[in-house]
This record gives sequence, C-alpha cells and structure tokens, in this order.
Amino acid sequence: MVEVVKSAPVREGMMPIPGGTFAMGSERFYPEEAPVRQVRVAPFLIDATPVTNAEFARFVAETGHVTLAETAPDPADYPGILPDRLAPGSAVFQRCQTFDLSDPLQWWRFTPGACWRHPLGPDSSIEGIENHPVVQVGWSDAAAYASWAGKALPTEAQWEFAA
Repeated sequence: MVEVVKSAPVREGMMPIPGGTFAMGSERFYPEEAPVRQVRVAPFLIDATPVTNAEFARFVAETGHVTLAETAPDPADYPGILPDRLAPGSAVFQRCQTFDLSDPLQWWRFTPGACWRHPLGPDSSIEGIENHPVVQVGWSDAAAYASWAGKALPTEAQWEFAA
C-alpha cells in the first residue's frame, strides 16, 4: 500500500521512498513491458512488508468483504463455460516435472475452494501461517483492503521504482 507524501512523518510500518526518475520497462522479456521509457515518481510511502493473513482476516471481520476467489463466476461473463467451472476458487501453484517456458500455465491449476482462507484448496488453512503474506486475492480485494487501511495500491511506476 502506498501514500503520496511531500514531507510528512513516516507512518508506522511504512518506508519513505524519495521519488525520482528511472528507466521503466524492458525490451528483453515481454512485449507489453516495452518500450523502456523515463518515468518520474513523486515521493511516497510504501508498506515495508506484505499484508499478512492476520491483517487481512481483521479487514474481512470488520467489513464482511467477500473476495473474488470466494465468489462463483457469472456465466454471462464466460459464454460457453462448462457448468463445473462455475465454482468459486483460484489458481494454485503446482510443481512440474518439466520446465517449458512456452507454457506458463503448466505451473498453475484452477482449484475449486482455493481462497485466502484456504490458499492451497479447501483442505488447507491459514492456521499456523497467520504472519505469512495473504494470497488468493484479486486486485479488487487488494484495493478494498487498501481503502479500509487508509492507503492506496502502488502504481506500476511506484512499485518498480521502490523495487
């Protein structure tokens, strides 16, 4: 989460990023990252650590938020989708026996029941990993959390500059 600042005191758990100009993008990997261009970002604060399962659980408890992964897809958004694919769930990383860069989907499998509470599927839990980063959340879930926390999601430029 970020907050644009001029010269405000640092909020607890956040790091000041001074801002500046940098070369954003790449022409070596993916076409959508090109062209490399000079980008300027203003000073901002960014969370020092990822949002944890415990922090996200507090947000859900206080707001009743239901995540994208906990919501069944609307068949109108997916014409021709098979009925068994209309279950709530998310993509879960899977180990592969082979390493084929031409097929990035080989590493992910849609798993019904996977969500932030059950990150590896319905038989998994966040019990014992409350301080791990929350996973299985979509952009809208992250934006809702950020708003609740009084912050904002970083822009792509802020994220790359901070990195």
